[in-house]
Amino acid sequence: MIAIESRNNLITVSVLGEFTLTDYQAFEQQVLHDVAMQGGVYVLMDLRDMLSYTLDVAWEEIRFTQQHKYDFRKIAIVTPNDWPGWLVWIQRLTVDGEVQSFDDPAMAMAWLKIPV
Repeated sequence: MIAIESRNNLITVSVLGEFTLTDYQAFEQQVLHDVAMQGGVYVLMDLRDMLSYTLDVAWEEIRFTQQHKYDFRKIAIVTPNDWPGWLVWIQRLTVDGEVQSFDDPAMAMAWLKIPV
């Protein structure tokens, strides 16, 4: 399950339980909407409550970020574990913006420094 909130050019995503392709596609639609309305986006992706993900999510992540590599300004990924490090590594290869992982959401928000 996924919860998405969008304000200004910040998209906040929280994943609860299994991260599915349908969840990721909802995120894609939000990114496309916000990019069309405001230009590049900042993303705060909270994976602290994610239990698992499906392989098609990983593939879709690569495909989408390659197609929209210039639409992301910064991506902050919040996770207490090192195992989602593949996500950061892949995004650094496919996204023109900065990507960083954090274990504290407040530190992630401070790093994002969203311009008003």
